[in-house]
Amino acid sequence: MLTSREWAVMTDLTTPTTEPHPTLRMPTTLALGWRRTRIELRQFFRDKESAFFTFALPMFLMIIFGSVFNTEIAPGVTFSQYFVAGMIASGVVYTGFQNLAITIPQERDDGTLKRLQGTPMPKASYFIGKIGLVVVAYVAQVILLGIIGVVFFKLELPTEASKWLTFAWVSILGLLCCTLLGLAFSSVPKSGRGAPAIVSPVVLVLQFTSGVFFVYSQLPTWMQHLASLFPLKWLVQGMQSVFLPESFASQTTGTDSWQLGQVALVLSVWTIGGLVVALLTFRWQSRGR
Repeated sequence: MLTSREWAVMTDLTTPTTEPHPTLRMPTTLALGWRRTRIELRQFFRDKESAFFTFALPMFLMIIFGSVFNTEIAPGVTFSQYFVAGMIASGVVYTGFQNLAITIPQERDDGTLKRLQGTPMPKASYFIGKIGLVVVAYVAQVILLGIIGVVFFKLELPTEASKWLTFAWVSILGLLCCTLLGLAFSSVPKSGRGAPAIVSPVVLVLQFTSGVFFVYSQLPTWMQHLASLFPLKWLVQGMQSVFLPESFASQTTGTDSWQLGQVALVLSVWTIGGLVVALLTFRWQSRGR
């Protein structure tokens, strides 16, 4: 015979509950984007080639060029200090444009994009993950290059708040510009295997013509005009305005000012252009599939 306590337990187990089951809430697009960012970071650091080209290569270039050409190019400015500003600007291109333009075709080839397209995850979360990767990689790269510049090449960090503000908006606008251009250019390589051979030379040519490896005023006039059409030249100019004295502006712009308004204008135009092209050309599957 059941005791009163046992009967109460049995009644509780057999009596249907009238309480509604809690509804499962789907994570928001931003929450999924943050999860995607963590996945992107894990995959990025597992890929030794990506990590090398993003972090080690810029540091090696800066140490080699900075040590060999450590001469004064203007009163109070050495080539090493000039080169640090150019490499920080190049870091925007490495982490934004080059990284995405290479890895996305590879993900398209191995079916990653096709699988993601078939999941309930909002497509925007995938792109948020890519942007998160770009931002984290860029911040880490700037810290490493800044440490090398300060320790080995006597780079003086700015003390004025206005220069740090300039550094912030040039970095943000540059990252947005290069990220969108990387998404747009990712449709150019026909395969992931051939992507590095197409993308890396583009970045290298831009570096040589935009005043990264050589003082901009010493480049041929036609090369200066060519470089002024592309965003890297203006990124370099913006970073130089932060880390180099105002008196050096004439070496880059030919005037007494860094022309930051023009820097913002050109980067904004390329950002809009990159967005339009990315929306029109981005592919989730390889051609012919």
